[in-house]
Amino acid sequence: MLGIPITTPFGGRAMTLAHLKAQHRAKEVEEGKTVDKWQLYRWLCEAKSIVGVSDRSLAVLNALLSFLPDDELSEDNGLVVFPSNIQLSLRAHGMAPATLRRHLALLVECGLITRKDSPNGKRYSRKDGAGEITDAFGFSLAPLLARAEELQNAAASVRASAMALRLIRERMTLHRRDIAKLIEVAVAQDIPGQWDDVWIRFRAVVDAIPRRATIAALEPFLCELAALHELVAKALENHVNTQNASANESNNERQQQNSHTDTIVNSEPRIRTDQEATLKQVQKAQKEKKNVTNYPLSMVMKACPEIADYAINGIGGWSDLIRTATQVRGYLGISPSTYNDAVNVLGIQETAIVIACMLRRIQSINSAGAYLRTLTDKARAGEFSVGQMLMAALRSKGSHLQLVPK
Repeated sequence: MLGIPITTPFGGRAMTLAHLKAQHRAKEVEEGKTVDKWQLYRWLCEAKSIVGVSDRSLAVLNALLSFLPDDELSEDNGLVVFPSNIQLSLRAHGMAPATLRRHLALLVECGLITRKDSPNGKRYSRKDGAGEITDAFGFSLAPLLARAEELQNAAASVRASAMALRLIRERMTLHRRDIAKLIEVAVAQDIPGQWDDVWIRFRAVVDAIPRRATIAALEPFLCELAALHELVAKALENHVNTQNASANESNNERQQQNSHTDTIVNSEPRIRTDQEATLKQVQKAQKEKKNVTNYPLSMVMKACPEIADYAINGIGGWSDLIRTATQVRGYLGISPSTYNDAVNVLGIQETAIVIACMLRRIQSINSAGAYLRTLTDKARAGEFSVGQMLMAALRSKGSHLQLVPK
């Protein structure tokens, strides 16, 4: 606790509730608390939009911090600086006196500093016989120290939002590129479809995307592009499958002319029955282990640390990973139905692992939704293992671990 009584400004400056609140908060600083002043300043620069402080005010605060001789901001090192306006202006890049006074008042209103005015309004310090400062009058940085954790969390939140915004813009760019090239292929190859209407719809979405926007504003455009991408891709896939089916039927007709048809007809029911039985066994086994996983969270975070950048409060347990993966799912353009289908087959924890693995190599995945659907179909048929995907991620980072089944 800092034993600082409530003080009022000198002269005609009025006492404000913001000043009173900052002083009250400064009194609640834990004893022995220390923070690197430049790290704290960097957090504040990142979180300036949340705190409500301008670049010019930050330049003045930077100048105030420079008058502290030590890098550690603590009560033992002194929290009051007392430069003259001339000295402060020089370190604030020659800021005009009137501008300097205005930004000092803004720093007080934002609750980052408080005034500790002397009886005559001058800034100075008193020293004892040993040369140690016993009292100082000027600007107290105690509120800045008291708000260290708040500023750190605010900076982390801004970084997470910026990362999410960058990712959603990347996904939109990939969708735009893929849709344009797929439509170009469809038109060039005379594939049946209303491609003129699809192109008009595509350009309408693209032209409406704002250059500066928040995540909430861009998410509808991402969903629209993802749906359009899926529509175009499915139309092309259906065309390719139709061509392949026609070719296979032609081949089968030629082969059956020299084959024993009775033997084939009799064997087909048995093959189909065996496949259905195998599929039911796989689905039953998956439902039994639906909500559990054999992989420790520490291994997942070692293999896929990138997903932690999207967690505002970090990832300390499976619930944090699942919550973050659900959020990242939207940024990747994975539809809720695709995600729910994966959860039903893989389980919610293993689906979160898959999304974390997809995130770390998202640059090489054209469509995250189609990729997850493919993995889900393979898992439903017993042809996909989350463990193999996790081990591949570990190997790519130079880690060599061996999973031991429980």
